[in-house]
Amino acid sequence: MIERPGTTEQPASALAVFRNRPFLILWLSQVATQVGGNMVLYGLTVLVFTASGSNSAVSILLISFLAPAVIFGAVAGVYVDRFDRRLVLVATSLVRAVLFFLLAFVGTNVGVILLLNLMVSIATTFFAPAELSVIPRVVPRSQLTAANGIFTLTLNAAFAIGYTLLGPLVVSIAGPTILIGVVAVLYLVSAVLCWTLAPAPPLPLPAGRATLHDAGVAVSSVFGQFREGILYVRANPTVSWALTYLGVAASIVGVLGALGPGFAVHVLNLTSKDFVVVVLPLGFGVVAGVLLVNAIRSMIPRRRVIEIGLVTLGVCLVLITIANPISQLLQRVSAAQPVVDASALVSVLAVVVTIAFIAGIAYATIAIPAQTELQEVIPEDVRGRVFGILNTLVSIASFLPIIIVGPVSDAFGPAPVLLAAAGLVGLSGVGSIVMRGRPPRTPRATTDDGVLVHGDAPLAPPDDDDQVPGPSPDEP
Repeated sequence: MIERPGTTEQPASALAVFRNRPFLILWLSQVATQVGGNMVLYGLTVLVFTASGSNSAVSILLISFLAPAVIFGAVAGVYVDRFDRRLVLVATSLVRAVLFFLLAFVGTNVGVILLLNLMVSIATTFFAPAELSVIPRVVPRSQLTAANGIFTLTLNAAFAIGYTLLGPLVVSIAGPTILIGVVAVLYLVSAVLCWTLAPAPPLPLPAGRATLHDAGVAVSSVFGQFREGILYVRANPTVSWALTYLGVAASIVGVLGALGPGFAVHVLNLTSKDFVVVVLPLGFGVVAGVLLVNAIRSMIPRRRVIEIGLVTLGVCLVLITIANPISQLLQRVSAAQPVVDASALVSVLAVVVTIAFIAGIAYATIAIPAQTELQEVIPEDVRGRVFGILNTLVSIASFLPIIIVGPVSDAFGPAPVLLAAAGLVGLSGVGSIVMRGRPPRTPRATTDDGVLVHGDAPLAPPDDDDQVPGPSPDEP
């Protein structure tokens, strides 16, 4: 961390964070890779479906995007902890740039496309925990909430910009092959940007463990460190709860992604393309949520913000499944008051837009504080492997809906599935309130390198009762 004990923490605005040159560079790299990744996802979907005419092939393509993070995510985090994170960012960006250049020349060979895409996804599995581990190295503690808000907003905006706007636009004008070439250039730009960052070497290991720095580290050592990361998470409830919060939020994104078009048709009585009326307000809600989290970070304990967000998101998911009855009720009330024509304000679209906007705010109040908490409480020497576990958890939470939700929705309809998801989210918030009790307000304590070790000030610290000493990452 940049700040030391005794440093006065003041809330940082987004503008202040962008004036931080290393963060700006890291963010521009994120923009290039996230927008490019979503553009290429659209382009490859079109290419694979055109070549095969098979929806199953498209499903396999989507699985190849997510499976490596599920399989290798946590182990990748172990390697990230053993190498200079800047070099990991540069190397994985270069590897993906080369693979995308190759993809641009394979034509319609679906087998080769899937293989190269799988290799891209494996490289991304190493990039993600390295990127998250670098954030707390380049921004002071006072800027972490704002920085994570910007990263969360960018992550959501990248899908809308890359997949729903730029991807279709470039494919329509120049075709999927040119699009893949453009994305390869974006990843090359990301590599150059990351190269300009300061080195981020791992902490030195005690004598007798130095061999773990070698590139030829034994597989048993890697899995040993993976086990240590799991033990660390299990022994530190603050970390395990934060991972749970993020996993629940990711699962909702996966459910909405899988159910979207069908939900628009069968529940909202719209066309499949009209699911944009849910997606766009969600995005605007995330923007508002970023501003809200930064504004209340000194007023409400972080855990309470997350729990309120979980309960609110669950309620919003319930309400959006009954948007039609709500609209009809409001229309009857409006008809009884003929002085003002409020039909547009109580239409199904208006109701859905309003609920989706609130849901976006709730999502931001879950994801941003939870990720900030992880970055503040996790020691430097295990940060990469814990974020690797996070990457695995989030990928599993997004991956399972693609496999499960579609067939279940076909059998029972999208509304019951979304109601079940709403129950999961709401109960996780209530469960956190009941099981964890009232968050204490105690002064924060930090180590010499600025790592938070106990305390629960508003929107910043973990809980005293959660600070169960875990095994040292250097112990066998």
